Amino acid sequence: MTGLLYIICPISSIYFLYRKNAIFILNLSRNSMKKILLLPCVYLFLSAESYTPFFSSQYTKESSAYKVQEIPGKIECEFYDLGGQGIAYFDQDSINNGSGKLNPVNGNPLNEFRINEGVDISYTKPDNIDTTPYSKVPVKLEQFYVGWTQPAEWINYTVQVKKTGKYKIGLLDTANGDGAISFDVNGKDATGKMKITSTHDDKDPVAWRQWHHWNSSDNIGSITLEKGKQLLTLHIVENGNMNLDYITFTPY
Repeated sequence: MTGLLYIICPISSIYFLYRKNAIFILNLSRNSMKKILLLPCVYLFLSAESYTPFFSSQYTKESSAYKVQEIPGKIECEFYDLGGQGIAYFDQDSINNGSGKLNPVNGNPLNEFRINEGVDISYTKPDNIDTTPYSKVPVKLEQFYVGWTQPAEWINYTVQVKKTGKYKIGLLDTANGDGAISFDVNGKDATGKMKITSTHDDKDPVAWRQWHHWNSSDNIGSITLEKGKQLLTLHIVENGNMNLDYITFTPY
């Protein structure tokens, strides 16, 4: 058993034993500790390929791409990184206020997208929800967006930049009041505060629909990016109350 590492949880008497390419899980009483190396045990065997993704996100404290997204191009806000709270994102609460809450669990994948994560996700809907004349631009239906945004929240996006250069930043959003966002690149501020113009319209008689007036902006700021894999961090700087569908990066 040379090279075996075992981790003991004395309260539950659960023992986790790890050695190359395997995790052994034993449930023993405290006074059976001496029998660990003697008793035959039921164990779960995992190949290196199986356990590496788990350990990489949990122990290296680095987020990883949910889906390959490229610049120049469009970054879909719902495809933020894997890694969880404090690693891939910071959300003010642990509840997904869209998937599973506003949108009930009923077998519809639109209602359950990334349901167990704190980033709040919903999607565009018909029936005078996202299809009213108060939107400045029409939107496609059943498109995911990140919503319920609040100041101090942030989200990571691991992206592939195809060409070094300066890019215009645009987005498709709603904003119930003027707000601001910013981007870091690899942990350093790269844009400063960028204003998001309010889409609030007093003519709309339905109060909750103020979060569903969509607008498209081609150039809210600029960013310089190096070719290769980069970590972008989107910060909600002021106000929140924004729904963010996608963000575009277009070369100058």
